[in-house]
This record gives sequence, structure tokens and C-alpha cells, in this order.
Amino acid sequence: MKYDVIIVGAGPGGIFSAYELMKQNDKLKVAVFEAGHSLEKRHCPIDGDKVKSCIGCKSCSIMSGFGGAGAFSDGKYNITNDFGGTLYEYVGRKEAINLMKYVDGINMKYGGEGTKMYSTAGTHFKKLCLQNKLNLLDASVRHLGTDINFVVLENIYADLKDKVDFFFDTPVTEIELTDGGYRIICENDRYECEKCIISVGRSGSKWMETVCKKLNIPTKSNRVDIGVRVELPAVIFSHLTDELYESKIVYRTEKFEDNVRTFCMNPYGIVVNENTNGIVTVNGHSYEDVDKRTTNTNFALLVAKHFSEPFKDSNGYGESIARLSNMLGGGVIVQRFGDLVRGRRSNAKRIEEGLVQPTLAATPGDLSLVLPKRILDGIMEMIYALDKIAPGTANDDTLLYGVEVKFYNMEVELDENLECCHKGLYIIGDGSGVTHSLSHASASGVYVARKIAE
Repeated sequence: MKYDVIIVGAGPGGIFSAYELMKQNDKLKVAVFEAGHSLEKRHCPIDGDKVKSCIGCKSCSIMSGFGGAGAFSDGKYNITNDFGGTLYEYVGRKEAINLMKYVDGINMKYGGEGTKMYSTAGTHFKKLCLQNKLNLLDASVRHLGTDINFVVLENIYADLKDKVDFFFDTPVTEIELTDGGYRIICENDRYECEKCIISVGRSGSKWMETVCKKLNIPTKSNRVDIGVRVELPAVIFSHLTDELYESKIVYRTEKFEDNVRTFCMNPYGIVVNENTNGIVTVNGHSYEDVDKRTTNTNFALLVAKHFSEPFKDSNGYGESIARLSNMLGGGVIVQRFGDLVRGRRSNAKRIEEGLVQPTLAATPGDLSLVLPKRILDGIMEMIYALDKIAPGTANDDTLLYGVEVKFYNMEVELDENLECCHKGLYIIGDGSGVTHSLSHASASGVYVARKIAE
């Protein structure tokens, strides 16, 4: 079968590419190929009762399927150039913000109306952070919540399904160059197109590497973020989260001068498992619906590591640490901060007697046996620094889940159109190494669709 445009990956980048292509020219013949399930079939078997930990599904419903890894995130769209990717380096700062605002408008149109937009503009917390050697990054944050985010995706799909051909549970094994464009090879069929958009997200990093090698697309090593997910009583951070919802705070450690940052803050949320290429790591969700909220807040503390010479495989480094955690804990390890400070492993009894009721069934253990000393020292320094602006963060009963790893694709060499060295082949979203967030990935999809429509 022949299409005008084939999109590989139905995450935010792929969805917004398809949406904008149809808006610009509904006569185009467009197909979307997705390795995971359709939205209604995306169900993680972990129920906390019969199934308590990851069972290694062939296709992880948390990480892949319509909506991508962002479908079950808590739907935070950060409108900023300060973090979330470097899209502005390709399209310009003003255009990047305009694209993110456009995406926000679409989310509002398809079910997100009534959700709150938070902003760091004019907040007194900026000064409080600086007084304690912390840097609060500027951003406007639209919080949809996991539940409303799901509704928005349902509505967008309902609008697109009769205009675009969707192929779910259909992994693309290979992409070949043809005289007039590209050939998309799946297990049972082949499809051809004039233009191709690749938007495979972080979970498609290994696949993306093989495509770049085969097609001789230049790349360079990207970073990997390694750390833990912190869970504590929501009241400790409520003065920050009630006003800002998510606060992106960066701390430069005294000992090694490494940057440690907060990431993916989930007020009144839950901690969840995540399966990336067979490795079980940890993440967090939160809901807009008050009835689904917990009494805890969770967020990640991450340290970025970038390797160049002679070792270049940043993701491989992160994977080896995550595998070690899986080996020791059978999955995710949880430890009380007080136990970590005292150099002892946590046990079920001490966690049960603590002030924080864990929202994820994880194995009590010792994170110092998993995380390198430099990374762990940085995380502990950051916790004490946060304790100055949110007293109680460094309480003994604060829970640390490990490991949390954010894998970034190697950065693909792209031009100002997000087009690689092969004309008509566009690489967008987190799979390109250019974006690292829902808003930036979605914006890159809109941008490329407009370029193709021109």
C-alpha cells in the first residue's frame, strides 16, 4: 500500500503530526504504525492484589500504545524553553512557545477545558530557592491529570480514526530508502510513502539506533538521567504544589558540582512501575479527580550523566544500574531516607511503622548497593537542600524508590525542519533526542506536519 505520509509511533509527536496534517490537508493519505495497543486495550496487569509487580508483558501498556508513554503520565504540559528539550534551537524560541500554546489549545478543545494552568511568574518561591542555593526554573504548567489526559486522547482518536489509517500492535522492523521515498517493513506487510515521520519516543531508543546505523544518519551521544523517586506526605510540599503544581528545582552539589534536579512532581499521586526494554524502573502519576488522590506527593531526583570518550553509551550505563536494582530487589527497591543515612537496608517492619504509607509495592532494600556513590551523595545533598524550603523532606520516614532512569535517545543530526540527511525523513519527539517532554514532543509533531503540508 502507498501513502503520502507514514508516521511511525503513536505517541504525542505522532498524534499531533497526524492531527495537523489532516487539518492542513485532509486529502492526504496518512498512516500511523504503533508497536503497542490501541488506547482502550492499554491495561497494566498490576492491580496490587493478585499481580503486585511487573510480569514483563510483550508490549508494556504503560510505555507504548496510542498516546505513548505520556498516556498514563499525569498529563503535565510545560510551556517553557528552560527545560523539556531543545526544540527552540531548531525553530526559534518564540515559535517553540507558540507551538506549545497551540498544542495546549487543542488539549482544551478535546476535553481539557476547566483544568488549571499554573505559572512560576512572580512567585515568591523563586527568592526562597535562591536564598538556599536552589534554582527554580520558569514555566507555565497545564496539569490535565492522568484521568483527563486519557479523555483528551480518546477524543482526539475518535476524531482521527476515520481520516487516518491506524495500525496497532504492528511494530515496524525496518525502514528502507526507495526511489520516490520510503518503504516501511512490518512482520507481514510492506508499505510505501513519499514522506516519513519517525516518532518512537524514549522506549524506541534501541530501534532508533539500528535505523540510524542502517541509513547512515549521523548521531551523537546524549545523556542519561539516574536517580530515585521520593515519596512523602503531601502536606510537606503543599505550599509549593498548591501554587505551582510542579516545581522544577535545580541544585548544584558542593561535593562534585553536579546538577541534581526535581522532575515529574505528582501532588497527591501514586508511584508506579515502568518497563523499558525489559528493565523495570519507577515513575509517578497523579489524578485531577479528587476521589483518586492519595495523601502523598512523589517526585524524582535525577542526576544527569553524559559520556563521550572512550565510553559513549550513556543509556547502556543507565541500563546496567537499573538491571542491578532489578537483580537485588526483583524489580524496584524502596528505602527509608533514615535507613539510607544510617547505612542499613530497610525492612518491611520499619516501613510499615513509618509515617509514609507507600503507594507502590516494592522490595525493601539498600540503594547504596545499587547507585554509584557520586550519584547517591548528590541525591542526599539535594534532599537536605530541599528540607530548607520544605521542612520535613529529610525526615527519616521519607521513602526513596530506585532506580528511576530517564533514557534519552542519541541526538540525531537534523536541520531546521527536523529533517535528517535523507530528504522527506523527519525525526521528532523524544526519539530524536531533541525533545524530552509531552509539550515539546507534541509541538515538534505540529511543526513537521506544517512543513510537509507546505
